[in-house]
Amino acid sequence: MSALKQKILDRTATLGVVGLGYVGLPLSVEKAKAGFHVVGFDVQKSKVDMVNSGHNYIGDVVAGDLEQTVKSGMLRATDDFAAVASCDCVCIAVPTPLDEHQQPDISYVLSSSQSILPYMHQDMLIVLESTTYPGTTEEMLKPILESSGLKCGVDFFLAFSPERVDPGNARYKTRNTPKVVGGVTPECTDIAATLYESVLEAPVQRVSSPAVAEMEKILENTYRNVNIGLINELAILCERMHINIWEVIGAAKSKPYGFQAFYPGPGLGGHCIPLDPYYLSWKAREFGFHTSMIEASMIVNDQMPDYCTQRAMKILNRVQKSLNGSNVLLLGVAYKQDIDDYRESPALRVMDRLMAYGANVSYYDPFIPSVVHGGKVFHGLPALTADTLSSSDLVVVTAAHTTVDYLFVAEHAKLIFDTKNAMCDVPCRDKIELL
Repeated sequence: MSALKQKILDRTATLGVVGLGYVGLPLSVEKAKAGFHVVGFDVQKSKVDMVNSGHNYIGDVVAGDLEQTVKSGMLRATDDFAAVASCDCVCIAVPTPLDEHQQPDISYVLSSSQSILPYMHQDMLIVLESTTYPGTTEEMLKPILESSGLKCGVDFFLAFSPERVDPGNARYKTRNTPKVVGGVTPECTDIAATLYESVLEAPVQRVSSPAVAEMEKILENTYRNVNIGLINELAILCERMHINIWEVIGAAKSKPYGFQAFYPGPGLGGHCIPLDPYYLSWKAREFGFHTSMIEASMIVNDQMPDYCTQRAMKILNRVQKSLNGSNVLLLGVAYKQDIDDYRESPALRVMDRLMAYGANVSYYDPFIPSVVHGGKVFHGLPALTADTLSSSDLVVVTAAHTTVDYLFVAEHAKLIFDTKNAMCDVPCRDKIELL
């Protein structure tokens, strides 16, 4: 047994986590709760200071857990990568966005690996968790790390283990969500899997390579993207046929096999589902392959904010109102219900379209008091009042937050366009139109 594996089993290994965001902070806390000393790294000094003061800024982290692990000395944060030298295992959990050309931007991953490089040492494990295209770990990360003079699989160990974070999921958190691990060599896989098995209360599935683990992650979210694209396209068709798509889905769900329900909406949001298929389609072109089905679903999903804007325009036209100059209130700018995360939120794209047509747009979101979007700061309404609703020409439900009183909304709003079926049980159906 390697010395590193024994240190992991004995919980004497010091663990580093690069990136203290939606993935990295929950992972850091869970590792500390499992009995490991953890060092969190982030280039944003504000995050470092908040962690070291025990101040939580991620919804899926229990504030008391963060405070306790920091007070006990099991978790600390720093922006000084020299502390990597004291770590036995380092996990990279940094953003992997798309650039302006819709191509993968792995600059944060490369920058993190370059920051780690001067402090690498013998018998060290590096795990990449950031979602990326197949081949990144071995083609990009491995050469950078081996430029230290250490050989992968001999002097240090390298693996990919995709993050699986579902903000707002009450059942599955970091600790109880199954993990997939693929190492460059069998020993790399074994040591990385041992680490996660020592931290999580969930199965760890070992695969034969980082590329398999990278593709597995892309498959997870591309599967959802394609099926959401299908249901969004059917929603558009059903509207033309005067068929309620929500009732159709409800009926289809009665089948106990062969069907999984997906739901339409104003578009896709979050860091993964809207982005991951682009990683795959970009990489596929390297092999002369076009992911036609995947690209078709992306086109459908990307057009939903425009489609919702056109529907809003038609709803107002029916009461002799122009979208230009109308007061439109958006209910929810989070990308999904009951969270404070608005990354890639389709509600913001709907807002852009509405304003481009001259609408006066405001929003209310009980979880998000303000958003930074397009270089501007937008402040939400502090409360949802009868005056606010009655003075709006149209209310558009763009996130189905369960803390909103939809009966109150229905009683005071003039017209409602519900893109999330949040008001399915609310009366006053004559003023509500569904996606």
